[in-house]
Amino acid sequence: MKNECIDCACVMKSSSTLKNCQLEMLENNHAVVKFRKGDSIIKQGVFSTNVIFLRKGLVKIHVTGPYREQIVRLIKAPTYLGLPTTLGDKINQYSVTAVLDSEVCFIDIEVFKRVLEENRDFSSYIIMELSKSELEAYRRCANRTQKQTRGKLADVLLDFSDTIFNSDEFVLPVSQSDIGNWVDAGRESINRVLSEFATDGLIEMTGRNVKILDKRLLKMISQNG
Repeated sequence: MKNECIDCACVMKSSSTLKNCQLEMLENNHAVVKFRKGDSIIKQGVFSTNVIFLRKGLVKIHVTGPYREQIVRLIKAPTYLGLPTTLGDKINQYSVTAVLDSEVCFIDIEVFKRVLEENRDFSSYIIMELSKSELEAYRRCANRTQKQTRGKLADVLLDFSDTIFNSDEFVLPVSQSDIGNWVDAGRESINRVLSEFATDGLIEMTGRNVKILDKRLLKMISQNG
């Protein structure tokens, strides 16, 4: 039987060569599940028993606070989800919901820990992924608190273009209300700034379809906040 773990980005991205026995452990102790747009993948407050790897798709991470739900990040595959919770607190500290149709691999946590212990290269890769995620969280926190709505929305559009879709033409994967929640702005403010960007010739927008026309100026707005 073909070992689907061999060609999985979970293994290939690690820059390490897992031994056959380790690949066999992963193959025998994982399950791949498909989620439709809007499906809940991780629920806040629920006990975490698996390491979760996003194989395909796009998801949002969101936290329920004292007063409302807060979108923290949008993340595209391939990447791990919830590692700090799974390896640390064991209780999910946030929720993850599919923004687009997605495919997720659930890996037995004890098997995953064993592979980490046996393979130093794989462990180093996981540490690097956690470090990059933490630094990204710091950067986004600073941007959210220090930039005006124009700068924050420019960040969002550039993130969609350069990181998520790798194209200057894309369809907004979330609503304007969700974007507002993400950057701490009202839907009306998001709609107004998008209209301003279109009027100023930075973007062309039809419904949720966006085409970036002047990325240089959009980057300047992002940098100046």
